[in-house]
Amino acid sequence: MEKRSREPTPGRERLVIGWREWVRLPELGVSSIKAKVDTGARTSSLHAYDVEEFRRGRKRMVRFTLHPEQRNATHEVAAEAPLREHRKVTPSSGHSELRPVILTVVELMGERWEVELTLTRRDEMGFRMLLGRQALRGHFVVDPGRSFLNGRRVKGTRRIKPRRRSHR
Repeated sequence: MEKRSREPTPGRERLVIGWREWVRLPELGVSSIKAKVDTGARTSSLHAYDVEEFRRGRKRMVRFTLHPEQRNATHEVAAEAPLREHRKVTPSSGHSELRPVILTVVELMGERWEVELTLTRRDEMGFRMLLGRQALRGHFVVDPGRSFLNGRRVKGTRRIKPRRRSHR
């Protein structure tokens, strides 16, 4: 059985990431999505619309659609995941809202771990995904002056080879 989640190891060297990175969400069928790395945000969020809750047997589920590419409404990904809970979140707008929460695998810099994501419409936001500090804790060090240390995505492909991996 594949190990899906790795607990951070105290004292191990952490990879350095920039303030924005290309990440994968393999369980949701997203091969690449640009995420803003936001240490000011506690939780991570994902752009989702047409959110529908349902049951599969005794399990509570949520299905939704997302546009993984900014400024591209034609490329859609339909996904579903177990519903973990609903959580009250206060975004930068200051108006709190109750959001569905899912647990899914994120891949970044060769690392693969489970992250809680709240689902919300991010149409007006600059990024389709926000990677908050709970998801980052113990895994990475953030260099706010750098971007795309995981590699640059080339339109029509997943991404090209990273320029350089930084370690601390």
